[in-house]
Amino acid sequence: MPHDRLDQTLASEVAHLTEAGIAKGSEAVITAVIPPTGGAGPRYLLEGRSRQFIRMNSNSYLGLSRHAAVIDAEESATRRFGAGPGAVRFISGTYRPHIDLEARLSDFHGREASMIFSSAYAAVVSTLTSLIDDETLVLSDELNHNCIINALRLSRPASREVYPHLDYDSLSQKLADGEAKRAIVVTDGVFSMRGDFVDLARLLEVAHAHDDDYPENVVVVVDDSHGVGAFGATGRGTEEATSGRADVLIGTLGKAFGVNGGYVSGSADLTQFLREKAPMYIYSNPITVGEAAAADMAVSIVESAEGGELLSHLREMTTRFESGLVDLGFETIPGPHPVVPLMVRDTARTSALVEHLAGNGVLATGLNYPVVPKGDEEIRFQVNADLTPADVEQVLEVLGDFSG
Repeated sequence: MPHDRLDQTLASEVAHLTEAGIAKGSEAVITAVIPPTGGAGPRYLLEGRSRQFIRMNSNSYLGLSRHAAVIDAEESATRRFGAGPGAVRFISGTYRPHIDLEARLSDFHGREASMIFSSAYAAVVSTLTSLIDDETLVLSDELNHNCIINALRLSRPASREVYPHLDYDSLSQKLADGEAKRAIVVTDGVFSMRGDFVDLARLLEVAHAHDDDYPENVVVVVDDSHGVGAFGATGRGTEEATSGRADVLIGTLGKAFGVNGGYVSGSADLTQFLREKAPMYIYSNPITVGEAAAADMAVSIVESAEGGELLSHLREMTTRFESGLVDLGFETIPGPHPVVPLMVRDTARTSALVEHLAGNGVLATGLNYPVVPKGDEEIRFQVNADLTPADVEQVLEVLGDFSG
C-alpha cells in the first residue's frame, strides 16, 4: 500500500526541526579508537573525518567500557553461554551470570534484592507504571528525565503534580494538599542536563513528614542513572553524596559501569512484585549473558582500590575543567558531578560552538529546546576518568579560541 503522502508529511516535520535549529541531525559514526599514549587519553576516529577527536560526550564516566577485565569477562561468558539470551526469563529460564549480577548490585547498594532490565529507560517505565494505580498521587520534579515523563504519561494515577525543580517546600505543600491511598515522589538523582542533584536527605525528610497521611505510604523513587558508579566517595551515587536512601532505587549499567542495561534495587517484596507485573521485564529479553558478566566485573572494579583511584582522578579532572570554564568567563552550574554544563542560552550560538569544537577535535553535545527549556540552551560536557590533564587543557584552549 503506498504511503507517499505520509512520507511527505514526515519529511516536512524533519525539515521544520532542521530550520528551527533543534534537529538532532545525523549521528557521528566512530570507526576506530586509538588507545591512550604519551600523556593523552584515548582518541576517536569518525567516518568522513581525517582528524582524531577527544570525546567529551560519553556517559562512560570511569572509562570501564574499554577496561581489559570487563572485556575479558564479557568474552568468556559469551563463549560459555552464547551471544544472546534466547527468550525472556520467565519462558526459558535465566542464566547464572544474571543472578550473580543481581546479587552483586544488591550488595553494592545495601538492598534486599535487585532485578535487571534491558535498559534503565525500561526499568523506569516498567517500575512506575507497575506501582502507579488509580488511587496513587504522583509528584515529579519539573526537570526529570524523559523516561520519567513518559512513564507518567502511560500511567493513570488519581492525580499527577509537577513541583518546581528541587523545591522541597513546594513538594511538602503538594503532599499536604493531596488525597490518595498511595503517594509516589519520583526524581532524578543527578539531573542529566545540568549535573545538579537532589538533596535526598531533605526530600526524604519531607516525604516522611507526610507518610502517615497516606495508607500505603509516601514512596520515594530515585532514578540515579547518572549517579551510580560515578558519584559519591565510593561511587554509590546520590544516596552516598547526600546521606539519603531511596525506597526504590533505579540505576543503569550503561553509564559509569560501561556496559548495558538497567536495574531496580529495593525490598524483596518490591522486586518479586515487579517480576510479576513489570511489562518490559516480563515481555522483553534481558541483557546478554556476556553483558551481565561484564557488568558484574565493572561493579567489582568500582568497589576495589582501582575503582577508588578512578573516582579520585575523575573528581580531579572535573574540578580542573569546571574551574577552567569559569576562568575563561563561561557560565556553568558548579558541582562535583562530572556532567559540566556550559550555559549558552541561545540556540544559534550553541550550534556554532559545537561546530567550533568539532572543527578543532573535540566531541561535545549541544542541547537545545525541547531537550532543555528555552533559555537553558547549553553544551553538556561529560568528564571521563580516561581523560588526562593535558586533554582537559586542550579542550579549554579550544574553548578559549571561540569568538562566536
